[in-house]
Amino acid sequence: MTKILSRRSALSLAGAAGAALLLPAAARAQGAPGTLSRRNISSFAMQRWRDHFDRLGKGVVVADTTSRALHFWDATGEDYRIYPTSVPLTDELTKRGYTTIVRKKVGPSWTPTASQMERYPDWKPVPPGPDNPLGTHAMYLGWPAYIIHGTHDTRKIGRRSSDGCIGLYNEKIAELFELCPVGTQVRVI
Repeated sequence: MTKILSRRSALSLAGAAGAALLLPAAARAQGAPGTLSRRNISSFAMQRWRDHFDRLGKGVVVADTTSRALHFWDATGEDYRIYPTSVPLTDELTKRGYTTIVRKKVGPSWTPTASQMERYPDWKPVPPGPDNPLGTHAMYLGWPAYIIHGTHDTRKIGRRSSDGCIGLYNEKIAELFELCPVGTQVRVI
């Protein structure tokens, strides 16, 4: 006759060292007692606005594609905020350098670019709403087709997932949208 070992029995037999191995991976990742949780350490690289700009002007944004974070400073330099972002899928899709916010839109519509239409001929424009890949707010940059915008698909944040844009959670882009006037300086690194 085969005896089935209960979870409680297995844990008591395994002892403290072996018990950690029997814990589900999710429990170990969340920092169960006696376990290490290295995956939860933030990878944001701190930035200083003076390393990127000579002056603040109306405010500045540094979008760091390596650490997948957007840094914002207001015109006084006293209001500093950092936001997790999605970034372009590849370095080839990433435009780096200096630009400004040239236009802002609440409830943007989305139209595929010419290069996207070459790759995905079945893509169609999407009006504002829950299916729109630009989320609830968009801040258009001086470079054509590059936007800092929201996303309804929160799984994209913290990942390489865009065709060139910088994406934020919808509630965070709404916050940043109010802080950044047209003319805010932007650097993508």
